[in-house]
Amino acid sequence: MVLFLLERLSPTPPAETWRRLTEWPRHARVVPLTRVSVVTPPPTSEGTVFVARSGIGPVAFDDPMEVVTWRPPRGGDPGRCRLVKHGTFVTGWAEIEVRRAAGGGSLVLWREDLRVRWLPGFCDRPLAWAGRWMFGRAVDGLLREPLAERAPGPSSP
Repeated sequence: MVLFLLERLSPTPPAETWRRLTEWPRHARVVPLTRVSVVTPPPTSEGTVFVARSGIGPVAFDDPMEVVTWRPPRGGDPGRCRLVKHGTFVTGWAEIEVRRAAGGGSLVLWREDLRVRWLPGFCDRPLAWAGRWMFGRAVDGLLREPLAERAPGPSSP
């Protein structure tokens, strides 16, 4: 088991930062070789289940997650989302907290308890390093400008 914390500042207000971090299918755009499908009907709330499928062909695994706490930021109150991972390979939990940052924008706190079944304890340090790196890149990508779909433009003759 590894436990780590990521802290990020975002220039966007808490509501926009929250949206960028909790639109689950967007995560597939910043995590290589991963697809994300939401299993339960929208909107996201406690009980929402989604699955991240990572890998290629037979070397892939599902990472099903359930939202167990869902409190979007409102007014000056911070937002908090807690996910529990129910996979057969990856388990643990993640917490996403978004609060107003001093001086404007948002402060993101991402806590992760990452467990990989059948991985011996001496692998915890490399797993923690890899988890911080991977989740850090994902959070940074999600916080950048929105990953908008390109609208079809007029075609050239």
